[in-house]
Amino acid sequence: MGNYEGTHGRVTLAEVAKLSGVSLPTVSKVLNGRADVSRATRAKVERLLEVHGYRRRPRTAPWPGLVELVFHELDSIWAMELVKGVEQVARENRATVVLTVSGTRHTPGPEWLEGVLQRRPLGVVLVFSTLPQDVKRQLRSAAIPFVVVDPAGDPDPDVPSVGSANWAGGLAATRHLTALNHKRVAIITGPKDMLCSRARLDGYRSALAMAALDVDPRLIRFGDFHVQGGFEHAMSLLDEPDRPTAIFAGSDLQALGVLEAARLKGLRVPQDLSVVGYDDVPLAQWSSPPLTTVHQPLRQMAEEASRMLFNQDESGKGAQRIELATHLVERQSTALPGKS
Repeated sequence: MGNYEGTHGRVTLAEVAKLSGVSLPTVSKVLNGRADVSRATRAKVERLLEVHGYRRRPRTAPWPGLVELVFHELDSIWAMELVKGVEQVARENRATVVLTVSGTRHTPGPEWLEGVLQRRPLGVVLVFSTLPQDVKRQLRSAAIPFVVVDPAGDPDPDVPSVGSANWAGGLAATRHLTALNHKRVAIITGPKDMLCSRARLDGYRSALAMAALDVDPRLIRFGDFHVQGGFEHAMSLLDEPDRPTAIFAGSDLQALGVLEAARLKGLRVPQDLSVVGYDDVPLAQWSSPPLTTVHQPLRQMAEEASRMLFNQDESGKGAQRIELATHLVERQSTALPGKS
């Protein structure tokens, strides 16, 4: 029926089948991640297996073992930096990387879960995700370790995660602008429901407070981390009667949209408008002008997450939270307001 062990050793799989009201083969199908089991039955069996301490023994996968890297979308420059980091550590451990899209915005859907239980990778790295209890339970029951990179929300204490100092990054970006004597500083952050977006916004607010500047709600916009969103929000901000003299964009892609909006408005960067991005993707140094930005160690974050997978013990536990430092990279897109 499979290779399983119970940490309690008091209840057999046959007894789990009896308690859940299903056959022993059905319990075996659940443990093996088979798709031909209803979600309700799977959830019931998983709960009983968890209560009684059953867990699959870790597999000794033949070459190549798989590490599954999960995005909710793949059309971002920063995604490739994460791929490089995961691939590096996977190669060190004689594993290969498979990329999947979860099918929903920030929570992996049931279709993805059924697929990963069938694929049985060595581990899963999820980007910008939240993990419901039933997903965590099923991954752990199948002995598939997981780590979340830059969680969408506050991660539960039992979810290993890797992030960066987003508050400090938002603070550094905005303090750089206020130190240049900008009084009207706008921000285009990310989606409201994402932890990193809120943290960068909090850093922005703190920097304004340090400079004794009021927070103007009209200068705060929630974007989507993409070029088009940055462009549209910047066009709106630059139409304000008292327009900002500086814009802090919550991603380099949004900052590129800001640069295009400034060009269409006939504004020179940095003489008429200072722009700061976030991430420091390779493209940032090749924009016109080269972009001042906050360096987020994306590749290192992915490497740390991957190492956490391989270092988790049989109980699924390992380092629970790693937060890496960010720092400002000054280039040519910022200057004193009105500097010619």
